[in-house]
Amino acid sequence: MRRSSTAGATGLALVAAAFFVLAPVGPPPAGCDDTPEGRLCIEGPIGAKGTFTTRYTQRPGHPATEVQLGYQRKDHRLTAFADWFGTERTQHGRAELTGTLATLPGECIRGVLRDPQGHTRATTWHCAQQPARH
Repeated sequence: MRRSSTAGATGLALVAAAFFVLAPVGPPPAGCDDTPEGRLCIEGPIGAKGTFTTRYTQRPGHPATEVQLGYQRKDHRLTAFADWFGTERTQHGRAELTGTLATLPGECIRGVLRDPQGHTRATTWHCAQQPARH
């Protein structure tokens, strides 16, 4: 009997640990911002050609949902409409889509999410590092 209570306690501890791993905790890292429902991030080589990833991590307790994930770009002249990598259903509180983009020095990008109700969320702008002028 004692053995099963130990196994139950271990199982409960693992479930609790999983919530801490999935939950956005602490200040968001570069490229990420918190939304009311979770954390939205974009990663990629801003100012070059490469792979960009938009990732969404839900807060615990939110049901699985389909989200559109993409990006928006801007430079000193204009801000482009959002473009989409596609639609993904969250699994275990997470959705992620990737695409290849060529961004220029001086350009900025942000991650964009649209939920099934039509609400759009975006990260703050993240810009390419400008080379120092002498």
